Amino acid sequence: MENVSAQVKLQSIESFQSTIRKTEKALIQMHEKNANTTLVNSRLNALRTGLVVLEAVWEDKTHSYTLEDLAEARLVLIGLLSSIEAMYTKSKEGSPQKTLLERRITSLELAIQALNDLINE
Repeated sequence: MENVSAQVKLQSIESFQSTIRKTEKALIQMHEKNANTTLVNSRLNALRTGLVVLEAVWEDKTHSYTLEDLAEARLVLIGLLSSIEAMYTKSKEGSPQKTLLERRITSLELAIQALNDLINE
């Protein structure tokens, strides 16, 4: 994995944590409305996996995910990345939303790269 500054690491971890919290809240709301939660559950699991993998790679820790878990998370994160990139292109220049999306994109790209590295070991 490429060298990443301490600031980018911190922003990426915080971005993942924020996205996970937001997704957990969405999941609760969907349960209350008896909506289908399959996609949100899948994304939440992938986000949690991505966060653990980034922390494991950057802090030289181990993780308990199988190759199948990693591959599944990678595919979900790639799909999530493309939808966030679409939102990014529509966001206004200099807006807080654009900055937030930039950080989410960076964190997802780094997680996907880390997952690729682990899968190809």
